[in-house]
Amino acid sequence: MPYGPFKTYLNFRNWMKSFCLNKDPFFYSIYSKKHKKYCGMASYLRIEPGHGSIEVGHINYSPLLQNSVEGTETMYLMMKNAFEVLGNRRYEWKCNNLNSSSKKAALRLGFKFEGVFRQMFIFKGRSRDSAWFSILDKEWPKNKKRFLKYLKKINFDKNFKQIKKL
Repeated sequence: MPYGPFKTYLNFRNWMKSFCLNKDPFFYSIYSKKHKKYCGMASYLRIEPGHGSIEVGHINYSPLLQNSVEGTETMYLMMKNAFEVLGNRRYEWKCNNLNSSSKKAALRLGFKFEGVFRQMFIFKGRSRDSAWFSILDKEWPKNKKRFLKYLKKINFDKNFKQIKKL
């Protein structure tokens, strides 16, 4: 990310006030019912209603939310909102091409790899190549079925461990 790490809570709070209260990017706090606390944030950005395009990004999950059902459900709910409420035709995911975990997550969530934009940014004195992924509106119904099947209660044991992967 182009920001952080933050040395103090005050630095983080000041950054949030200056960056996270805008219309684009538009941030969400992620609350975990399981842990009864806020465990992450994510945003919509590059919001282009005239083109029907929106990106999900600035995804920051605490270890409590990483690799969790709630983290997956969060991405499903944001996707569903982007397509079914906001009416987008295209939902994008971009990440540092060196971030193999993020690229793996995008593919797991149903995004299709589109390519790498080379030398797209310079963050913290380093050149960044960005991997681009997307889901189109015509692909959403199939992805939605995958999510709904995965999120059914019968797909989890008594310890809330998944039986079948997404």
